[in-house]
Amino acid sequence: MLDRIRHAKGGSKTGTIRRVMQRAMQDHCAVFRAANLLEEGARKMAEIARALEDLVVTDRSMIWNTDLVEALELDNLIGQAQVVLHSALYRTESRGAHAREDYPARDDENWLKHTLAWRDDAGRVRLGDRPVHLLPLSNEVPAFPPSERVY
Repeated sequence: MLDRIRHAKGGSKTGTIRRVMQRAMQDHCAVFRAANLLEEGARKMAEIARALEDLVVTDRSMIWNTDLVEALELDNLIGQAQVVLHSALYRTESRGAHAREDYPARDDENWLKHTLAWRDDAGRVRLGDRPVHLLPLSNEVPAFPPSERVY
């Protein structure tokens, strides 16, 4: 992966692709979300991930290479953005900082679990979940039952 990015000879600079990625996340995966926006965002992020094939890194050195570091960070950010978009679309409820306008209520019956995500080298995201452990690992503190955040 390092050499693929370090020797990238395309035509698009890191900053250009990063700005497009940032705008897509701001427009399609902000605090308040809905399925149609998330679906469009996931499609756009797949296109942006393909834009990495046209990435150019001009500095090929291995010492103080900020061009390479920024390109590696971008590669990671795009992967994280894809996982966030797919996970947000998967989770059909509102809980804490995850607010779905099309699913405004908290749903402990179906969603009292952690979302897990895996992304392969082709950019495909697979989702799963695991249960939430509600009991502390020691007897020194009491268990706190889940409750809705109210302000």
